[in-house]
Amino acid sequence: MRVGRRVVALDVDGVLLDSATAHRAVWRQWARSRNLAVAVVLAASTGRRPEDTVREVAPHLDPAAERLALDTLTRASRVAVPAMPGAADLLRTLPTARWAIVTSGSAWSVRKAFRQQQLPLPTVQIYGEDVAAAKPAPDAYLLAVSRLSAEPGDCLVVEDSAVGVAAGKAAGCRVLGVGSPAGADHCAATLLAATGIILSWLRGENLPAGCV
Repeated sequence: MRVGRRVVALDVDGVLLDSATAHRAVWRQWARSRNLAVAVVLAASTGRRPEDTVREVAPHLDPAAERLALDTLTRASRVAVPAMPGAADLLRTLPTARWAIVTSGSAWSVRKAFRQQQLPLPTVQIYGEDVAAAKPAPDAYLLAVSRLSAEPGDCLVVEDSAVGVAAGKAAGCRVLGVGSPAGADHCAATLLAATGIILSWLRGENLPAGCV
């Protein structure tokens, strides 16, 4: 029987970075500038690539052009993007080459935030621009698992959004939900609460049922 090499793939926004306030500010500004319903835009944008959100909420607009406009708003934003409590300690504890980040965000923005918060980056980093089909499609997590030289069943995905959970499940991974995303195999109220579960997974231990 094959003994799996367990790995972990972590979403970024809402899991490692507290980007909700900055995210809402940018999307609110964009929606108002395009005469779109702010609530609808905010609901559609969670956990997804900007261009995919544009395709859903404003099919009359050019997704590529609007992505550039959203990037400009993001770069101009002065809203802080702090690390989630416990993120730095967790990432510095994870075994080298056994973890990845998998995000719908862009490399430039994620790397900037990690640098500002002094968070370590793993060798395997999967960004929205790295796949043809982003979350909720499984492509990003499948790519991460491949680059980690693991199998989907040996990967624990850590997500906070419904589309992220769907992507992890579609890839065949075990999913730990942080907060209350629907459909996760396990759940934890916060990243701090999730830390013990993540480390237990990497040690090859059984994970607790329910939420912690």
